[in-house]
Amino acid sequence: MYSHGSESLIKQAREIQEPELQKFYCRLYKLLQVKELSHEAVDSLGRLHLILAANKYTRMLPSELQQRLVSLLSSPAEQLQVLSSAVLRETVPLSGQELNYSPENVGLLNSHSVALLLSQAGTSADLSSLCAQLVRSLESRPCEGLTHTLPVLNTILTHCPACLTEDHVSLLSKKLVDWLRYASIIQGGAASSGGFFTGSRSRQPAPIAELDGMVSGDFFTVLCVGQGFTEDQWMNVYSFSMLRHWLLTYHSVSSGNATMDTDDRSEVDGSVVSIVSATSSSSRLLPPKERLREKSFQYCQRLIEQCDRKAHKKTDTELQRACLVEAVCILDCVCVEDPSLVYRAFPCIKALFGRLNSELTFARVLLPIAQFYLNHGELAAVDCDSVWKLVFGRFPAELFNDPFLAHELLRFLRLNLESVQLRAPQYIRFFPNLLKFLAWDSPAVVDDFVDLLPSLVTAGTAVELLHTLLDLPCLSATLVLQLRSTCFPISETNGRGLLSLDAFRNPSYRGLFLFLLRPEAGSGDTIERLGRLHELLAEAADWPRAVRCAQTVPVLLHIYFNSVVTVADEKLLAHLLLVMLERSSLLLNIPTYSKEIHRVFSCHLLRLCKLQPSLVVDQSHELLEFAGTTSNVYSKEEIYTHVVWVLGEYLSVSSDSRCSVRLITSCFEALEAVLFEITSSAPPPGAVCPAPKVITSLMSALAKLASRSHDLIPRVSLFLSKLRTVTRGGSVAWCSDEEDLAAIVTRGEELWSLLKAPGVAQSVLTPPPHVTTPRWHRDTNVAMPLQLRLLTSLTHSR
Repeated sequence: MYSHGSESLIKQAREIQEPELQKFYCRLYKLLQVKELSHEAVDSLGRLHLILAANKYTRMLPSELQQRLVSLLSSPAEQLQVLSSAVLRETVPLSGQELNYSPENVGLLNSHSVALLLSQAGTSADLSSLCAQLVRSLESRPCEGLTHTLPVLNTILTHCPACLTEDHVSLLSKKLVDWLRYASIIQGGAASSGGFFTGSRSRQPAPIAELDGMVSGDFFTVLCVGQGFTEDQWMNVYSFSMLRHWLLTYHSVSSGNATMDTDDRSEVDGSVVSIVSATSSSSRLLPPKERLREKSFQYCQRLIEQCDRKAHKKTDTELQRACLVEAVCILDCVCVEDPSLVYRAFPCIKALFGRLNSELTFARVLLPIAQFYLNHGELAAVDCDSVWKLVFGRFPAELFNDPFLAHELLRFLRLNLESVQLRAPQYIRFFPNLLKFLAWDSPAVVDDFVDLLPSLVTAGTAVELLHTLLDLPCLSATLVLQLRSTCFPISETNGRGLLSLDAFRNPSYRGLFLFLLRPEAGSGDTIERLGRLHELLAEAADWPRAVRCAQTVPVLLHIYFNSVVTVADEKLLAHLLLVMLERSSLLLNIPTYSKEIHRVFSCHLLRLCKLQPSLVVDQSHELLEFAGTTSNVYSKEEIYTHVVWVLGEYLSVSSDSRCSVRLITSCFEALEAVLFEITSSAPPPGAVCPAPKVITSLMSALAKLASRSHDLIPRVSLFLSKLRTVTRGGSVAWCSDEEDLAAIVTRGEELWSLLKAPGVAQSVLTPPPHVTTPRWHRDTNVAMPLQLRLLTSLTHSR
């Protein structure tokens, strides 16, 4: 896990002796006493952190060194803040005196000192006290010195929302209104470049500007620019950065004493806009929470308007997109709290969607818009189809290789799955599109699809979805080819051209690849020339994306089958059974992929037949055709064994009254022919000997069928006797291991002994239901319940 050098350092840190450690404390304390700390002091702090972190016991530092480290938390050098905070977090929690941040020095807090307080807070009361001091400092102090207070407060609220009371909520909501809506519209003082002509006339304050260079004619926002910024403008930026979190958090406040006057007016000294805006008396009379929602609404609308302006810098363009995302999310929050705002917000959101929906570069902005439509589209009675066609149609089809969009879109689906199923049920038919995210980057999104896949399984999509999951490695390879087709010429690293890319560009094969790339379901369950497609993509068998994708398919198939049994009727289950038999030989030739899929098919084949035993009679022709093909013994060992077991187990009158002697006889003859063929000759060239469980499964199935039709018992007995005679001569060509051969012979002798008594054989090989599923603990006619009650009373008695 660690390199050799790292392990050596950790070992030295753990083995340091106490006298040496005390000397190190003294030397470090002396290094920290100077005003300008040297590189040696910084290195020593890092070494101290390693010593403390490598030891499982929490150490106590000398008090003078501890106090010096506490003072470094407010150092202007962030490196020293980080190191001192990390060291103090590894020590015994600080005393109450050192944790006591008074209103006078609360402005000295920063994110690193808060991380220390959060890690060493003894109880929630400590955090509540600190939170109360921070909130009071917002009321009693001017903007100067508070630039760190809001981020610190936001950090505390993230860990402990219950620290706030209703009074705190009211106060902080008022202050946020002041900073958001009434910040100064004059630029802050820029640093002077000096010079003879520098004077008061050259430093006249200028109004703030927009990103396109025009003078701003409205209130200040994060998208306003200038040569410098005032303290209340910085508080405006901090307020906006924590606004959404605050709107989502203040519902978790504790029920404190709500004694504050909700009619109190916010006043901000030096704000020109506040004087003009004070004429809005109706807004002033709102309670603090409602007033904050109103001002947040106005702020976000102004941001959306500012994003229409063309920025001069690329970084400003990226800032506009980030602000659009945040503004739409905040509008969604306030509309969830106050549905009456939906009707005012929707025209703006609808216009924004109409402006951005043609540009995929704004995809990450359009997802919050989709969230807004999902939450409020029904209330506003607007048509959302165009939104869902864009989100579930164009986004996955054209941006499947964007990892950020993939994460956010799949997260959007997971978090809103119930709402999407109710208000946008058409998303299910876009599952071929959504699976492109999985085919492109399986490890990153497989957890998302573990949650989403059950919602995609319906009676109408089950068969096509099964085919699509099995072809995911093909889809992965096709997506690679789609991107590579834009580059010409294209070749592998050894200079050899890609034949699959030529096929992808060939019009005669275009339909095969277009089917894999289809955006919606409904164009067919699969394609006829699937084998040909696998041949064209043969060289993709070792492509990393295809291999990683193939590794996730078995996991998803288990989830698929667990879900499909809850929605499928008998007809659909029969269809799925046929698909499993058919697709067992139609898989992309990736090493171990076919074997893993056969293992999954085998598991759920048994489950389907146990759930619906009549499937065996209904699909007996296909099952017998599969079991009667000798090549399946060597190429599909796992699933072949389970098909044989299913035929022997459920082809009986007790499982389905339609089962006739003729059907049992035809099944017997098919299995007998295969067993005779594989035990009378060597395996074909290139194949290994059949597994012992295949032979024993065939023998057991023949014995079960013979016990239900006694005319077949002599044929089975003859084969078993010959088997014992043949193996006495030594090794055989169809079994290379002596232990396996001995196990096969032993199994044959057991079955032969059973068949000598047909009545006993039928009871053992085909037991009645009351034997296979006993209810003795519930049956009042037997003594078992009485014995269980007696044992229970004895074990529970004193």
